[in-house]
Amino acid sequence: MAAGLGLDTLKEDEVPSEAIELTDANVDQALQRFPLIVVDCWAPWCGPCRMMTPVIDELAREYAGKIVFGKVNVDENAQTAMKYGIRSIPALLIFQDGKVVDQIIGAQPKQALEPQLMKYLK
Repeated sequence: MAAGLGLDTLKEDEVPSEAIELTDANVDQALQRFPLIVVDCWAPWCGPCRMMTPVIDELAREYAGKIVFGKVNVDENAQTAMKYGIRSIPALLIFQDGKVVDQIIGAQPKQALEPQLMKYLK
């Protein structure tokens, strides 16, 4: 399962229309760069995580320019998982202005996620 674009491949003012791959090394940079970002914490062996991939991809396309989506492989980025207390995956962390404002645990259909995300659009 491919995680998406690398943060370093984006131009300075570019807003992605697909999920960006985040790591321990660049997650803080992404949180500072984008005012509203949803980070999908996942692992390749996790079935429910794989079910979320097309949902995240669709949301990233539909909300391009409004919400940025990122993916963190928790097996490869344990520091980030520990920092945000990730104990169950999939877990979506919603960051606004660099701070966690919400967390959604477990696989959710798009119809369930959208109302939760709408609360954070300015």
